[in-house]
Amino acid sequence: MIKSLVGGVIAATAFVMLSSSAIADPEIVKGPAAEPDCFAPWSADTQFFKFPKKEGPYRIALANGYIANTWRIQMIQTAKAYAAQPDVAKKLKEFKVVSTGEDVPAQISAINNFIDSGFDAIVVNAQNPTAFGPVIKRAKEAGVILVAFDNILDTKDAINVNVDQKGLGELWAKWLISHIPDGGKILEVRGVAGTSVDTDRHNGIHEVLAASGKKWDVTEVAGKWDDPTAQKVTADAIATNGPFVGITGQGGDTGIVQAMIDAKHPFVPFGGETENGFRKFCAAHAADGLKCSSAGTGPAQVAVAIKTAIAALEGNVVPQSVKLPLAIVEDPNFKEGQDYFPDQSDNFFVGNSFPTCGINFTAQEIMGQTKENK
Repeated sequence: MIKSLVGGVIAATAFVMLSSSAIADPEIVKGPAAEPDCFAPWSADTQFFKFPKKEGPYRIALANGYIANTWRIQMIQTAKAYAAQPDVAKKLKEFKVVSTGEDVPAQISAINNFIDSGFDAIVVNAQNPTAFGPVIKRAKEAGVILVAFDNILDTKDAINVNVDQKGLGELWAKWLISHIPDGGKILEVRGVAGTSVDTDRHNGIHEVLAASGKKWDVTEVAGKWDDPTAQKVTADAIATNGPFVGITGQGGDTGIVQAMIDAKHPFVPFGGETENGFRKFCAAHAADGLKCSSAGTGPAQVAVAIKTAIAALEGNVVPQSVKLPLAIVEDPNFKEGQDYFPDQSDNFFVGNSFPTCGINFTAQEIMGQTKENK
């Protein structure tokens, strides 16, 4: 009886020690980051983290939500291609990918499962920026590093990796204002409702339009960053509310232009994303009035998120919020073989590299991977 009690005390003490080690917060330190050109802080007041160093190789998971568009598919393929690179693969014991759709509880459940399975870090493209509080707390208590990218998390307890999504919306709106002197009727093709990217881009667009002093009548439709969906809702909008003097699209822009062509809608100034098909249209029809600003962020930001997770696990200094550069090209500067590629898929997102992070992929490297969970 005494022996059993002593054993229980020892086990309990060991558990407490293990838990206290796991719960250890990152140390807040001064910058710069370990790779300052890659891990650029979001702002001057961004904190820098230094997590306790873990010995590799590491188990890292990607918990994606929405998958039904080309950007997300290319993102999954890019993640797998990055994890397969020899210099990265030697640091990974396991790389797991799961996509859960638009179901927020399902994505939270997937993250919980990765925590319970003992993964060292989880990168996440979050379906909702504010719904993950309890699972963020669980990850922190378990000593699991959480890195959110693209659609980020509203927390200081995870690392966020993103471009200025609101600034992207502002850029598109400024493009329209500069090319439409008298204001007028605009079509705004939005993304996936409830995501931080859709909200931030939308807010950026409308704040700039409202401050312009011109009168705008904006028709909003949900294209879900997907060509077929965006093409259909654009066709419907043209039929019911058109014609428009300008268009902005968060994605699915190849489909949006195709809907204009099918409806014989005049070409108008367009602020859109970086799809290869969209840029082909922009180059081909610039003289006809399709004056484009093509800007965004390539799916390779997932690779930056994985790189950030590995750096944090290795005990290197990283910002709590990493700011990535936008890929931008605007009329009349679309160059064949550089800004768009006639022989490649319309669905391929151009600008899918981050040279300051040593991340650059060919279309062949990415398209050779699958979109499936693994």
